[in-house]
Amino acid sequence: MSDYVNDYFNHVQQIALQVKKSQIDNINDAAHVFTEAIKNKCCIYAFGASHAGIITEELFYRTGGLAVINPILSSSLMLNTRPVTMTSQLERLAGFGKIIFSSIPAEKGDVLLIHSVSGRNPVSIDIALSAKEKGLTVIVLTNLSYSKKVNSRHTSNKKLYEVADIVIDNCGDFEDSSIKLSGLEQKIGPTSTAIGSLIVNSIVIKTADNLLKLGISPPIFHSANVDGGDAFNELLLNNYKDNIHYMM
Repeated sequence: MSDYVNDYFNHVQQIALQVKKSQIDNINDAAHVFTEAIKNKCCIYAFGASHAGIITEELFYRTGGLAVINPILSSSLMLNTRPVTMTSQLERLAGFGKIIFSSIPAEKGDVLLIHSVSGRNPVSIDIALSAKEKGLTVIVLTNLSYSKKVNSRHTSNKKLYEVADIVIDNCGDFEDSSIKLSGLEQKIGPTSTAIGSLIVNSIVIKTADNLLKLGISPPIFHSANVDGGDAFNELLLNNYKDNIHYMM
């Protein structure tokens, strides 16, 4: 009898090891860019549409996370949108990403991390292109093998990885889901959220380590559910208020 759950655990572990083996230099490069941005008092932004946006939420306002990660959370692209199918329509809408990007106070020298598994939809590509035009460093987290097998929906015919400064491959399966069950045509068990979280938290860890080596105290949140956590976090938010835009 097949043990599909065990297969899934093993598969995610194998992908994690593949990421560690093949992507560590790109992760370190991303952490260097984060480090320089924090050192130079520049801003860091993160974006993803629909389920890809879960990685932005993972980076944003949480214990053990960098206080200076500014999420780009367009409500029409989040999973509480009704009907939820609207998120799929809007991430394919030409020019929508430019409108979203125009609403954030990004400046030259800032950093943008974008997560998109397929990297084919216009919203992420337009945001990346707009960011590059303004002088931001663009870091892309994607699935390269998946992206290379599908056509771009952008007018430029480019995929997201083709407009990035740094590309990190999540090393996942085509279509993201990974386990084939007997009697079920479609695969089950996506991996991009688990692996994406592992990758972005690795960037945060390396960034904090870099800052410490520079003699800079990393702006890392404490849990708000421990004694003294609220006071510590309030001081952190105040110290970095010029680089934090999610409190307004």
